[in-house]
Amino acid sequence: MSASPPTAAVGFEYAPAPESRSIVDLRPSYGLFIDGEFVDGHGPSFKSISPATEEVLSEVCAADASDVDAAVKAARRAYNRTWSRLPPAERGKYLFRIARIIQERSRELAVLESLDNGKPIRESRDVDVPLMAAHFFYYAGWADKLSYAGYGPDPKPLGVAAQIIPWNFPLLMLAWKIAPALAAGNTVVLKPAETTPLTALLFGEICQQADLPPGVVNIITGAGDTGRALVEHPDVDKIAFTGSTDVGRQIAISAAGTRKKLTLELGGKAANIIFDDAPIDQAVEGIVNGIFFNQGHVCCAGSRLLVQESVVDEVISSLRRRLKTLRVGDPLDKNTDVGAINSAEQLARIRELSDIGEAEGAVRWSPPCDLPDRGFWFPPTIFTEVSQAHRIARDEIFGPVLSVLTFRTPDEAVTKANNTPYGLSAGIWSDKGSRILAIASRLRAGVVWANTFNRFDPTSPFGGYKESGYGREGGRHGLAAYLAGVEEA
Repeated sequence: MSASPPTAAVGFEYAPAPESRSIVDLRPSYGLFIDGEFVDGHGPSFKSISPATEEVLSEVCAADASDVDAAVKAARRAYNRTWSRLPPAERGKYLFRIARIIQERSRELAVLESLDNGKPIRESRDVDVPLMAAHFFYYAGWADKLSYAGYGPDPKPLGVAAQIIPWNFPLLMLAWKIAPALAAGNTVVLKPAETTPLTALLFGEICQQADLPPGVVNIITGAGDTGRALVEHPDVDKIAFTGSTDVGRQIAISAAGTRKKLTLELGGKAANIIFDDAPIDQAVEGIVNGIFFNQGHVCCAGSRLLVQESVVDEVISSLRRRLKTLRVGDPLDKNTDVGAINSAEQLARIRELSDIGEAEGAVRWSPPCDLPDRGFWFPPTIFTEVSQAHRIARDEIFGPVLSVLTFRTPDEAVTKANNTPYGLSAGIWSDKGSRILAIASRLRAGVVWANTFNRFDPTSPFGGYKESGYGREGGRHGLAAYLAGVEEA
């Protein structure tokens, strides 16, 4: 009797599960949020588009120097007349109120974030917005406890804080900066990235809903010229910037020799180190989360995978199987794992560096992947046979591209991990706690994750060394940047 032919494996397709856009009430155009009101700006308008479809979502005003000046003056008035004079417990009440409104409007915020940024709704809904609210709750609790933060018996605020945030986590970066600044008694002028201004402007509505005193939070939109005018404004006391290392250098030069305090959270090229005793399946999930979360648009992304030679074949094989299950597509589909690249400019950079990786001899692999016809898309990509001399192992790609290197000994792993001008984060995977602690103490990185990656909590400080910037955001340490007479970590 002949054997029956093997039955082909049954594949299951996910039915589309789109989140509704109807919860978001997009205006055809937006002005600036200054002194508690939305006002017309004096600069030209620009379009905010959806990275997934290239449709125009709204027209936004680019603030010029006069608009920046108006925002800083509004922040100064609010600081002098109201906010710095409020009892700290009252400031805390406003922050608690903002946090609760964020929770109440969480679905609206998540949908708009995914529309404007391109990230999957699962991430906006389950990570970005909950963490945003958590940061406001956390710093609301600090507002009347600053004397116990370890910065002296009666710490004082700085004044007006100029804050510039990037496009990869618009809402979360807003919370990282605004929440501690307000808790410490400062007022704020915030500039979101030009490609993702809409959720910051929605936060202006939340400030109105919370009855926040006019001028305490001001939001101005625009590109580099707007940010430059804000950084160079003479009545700014503090600058907080998250973005590229090149722009961070320019800001540091501008602030040098002035009285302005400065914190910078810049680029990264994190090493994710897999030892031979690591739980491979768990490590593979950590690798995926480390580099393909938010399309790799993460400063602390684990973009360099260092694998011990004895397990490299097993790790790569498991990783390739896992990547074949990732779903790339509509950011508003709840099944989507990898969304759209934020802009045409960023997509061009990812493509350029990936082509250079191939030209320099690295082996490129991506899973079978049908990309949408419209929008900005790039498939999850792995490069093997990468050396430390390759540009893809040195330059920050800021996309879903992983470079795989190998090592034989723990000493070699540490040497390769630290062989970068950046120092923002790292990951270690091992079953031995003693090994994790020994390696972590030798890594020159601001954050080291053990058997996990890309985990954040408002109680924990975050920041880097070397070309990844200086100062810390989050936790008790995040207050230091907004208090007078305090030296930052």
